[in-house]
Amino acid sequence: MFYREAGDFKTSYTDDSQTFPIKFDRYRYYVVLVLAFAVVPFVINDYWVNAVFLPFLIYSIAAIGLNILVGYCGQVSLGTGGFMAVGAYAVYKLMVAFPEVSIFFHVILAGGITAGVCVLFGLPSLRIKGFYLAVATLAAQFFLVWIFNRVGWFYNYSASGQINAPERTVFGVPVTGAETAPWAAYIFCLVFVVASAIIARNLTRGMAGRKWMAIRDMDIAAEIIGVNPLKAKLSAFAVSGFFVGLSGALFFAVYLGAVEVGEAFGINKSFLVLFMVIIGGLGSIFGSFAGAAFLVLLPVLLKNTLVGGLGWPTDLAAHLEFMIVGGLIIIFLIAEPHGLAQLWRVAKEKLRLWPFPH
Repeated sequence: MFYREAGDFKTSYTDDSQTFPIKFDRYRYYVVLVLAFAVVPFVINDYWVNAVFLPFLIYSIAAIGLNILVGYCGQVSLGTGGFMAVGAYAVYKLMVAFPEVSIFFHVILAGGITAGVCVLFGLPSLRIKGFYLAVATLAAQFFLVWIFNRVGWFYNYSASGQINAPERTVFGVPVTGAETAPWAAYIFCLVFVVASAIIARNLTRGMAGRKWMAIRDMDIAAEIIGVNPLKAKLSAFAVSGFFVGLSGALFFAVYLGAVEVGEAFGINKSFLVLFMVIIGGLGSIFGSFAGAAFLVLLPVLLKNTLVGGLGWPTDLAAHLEFMIVGGLIIIFLIAEPHGLAQLWRVAKEKLRLWPFPH
């Protein structure tokens, strides 16, 4: 009844092609931003930040990056965990080498370094695709974890092989280290999430996004109509690597504070982000957020319900979580390949036609 296009006139092509052409969508977007920046920081506590908000925000950036590569460009990747490790170790070396530079720029530079590494490992995509490309990126995952474990320069020759984030501030407020307030870490990550979503949304709706989707749908036909496969594929790897590097840098510096590469960025991390993209919806920025929210909230819900409420053993609840996630992936791949994003789209269309849905 209130979700209508009637009376919402467009007087220019710019108005007609904007990200949210319906007023209600725009207002909802503004309300969410106001709540995220002006309300949530004042009501959250340490538990909610560490258990829900920080993982959700950081994994959302990683899912956006992987979705650009897999969902929009059709290049299968199983090396997300390794590329997140590149971002983490890059920001660590930058923080140690240039302590006078703001961590804000360190995180961005770490994303740029990861983009370069991702392009390097994306070169095989020019010759192979599908299962073979997945195996090549899987090899990148194991190679990157191995090199960060074996080369002492990356972890400053620490006896434990672990890296620890130095304390850094933004405008005098600590955002890394033990003195960081929950709201400060949340706001710092939220700024990167909002910027990443806006950049990704505009890229996917522009010329670059159309080239990626042409390569995804049929690369030979795309090349015939003038799309350069070299530039399109490598640009997708670069943009994807940039976002994944941002998420890895934030995951280490702001969220964990100390990591060991094999435990924090192993193959499980790659599969987790891939599952977020599959459940949320391939080729959808909203789907990246939906998948990240689902797979971050599910373990918290199961732990509080089964372990805290019913008194189940922790290991049994963890095994049940694996079974539920695996079952949901199978269901989504068979029944709804476009994930939660498609369900949201269908619900909006029915709401626009209400009370006459079909």
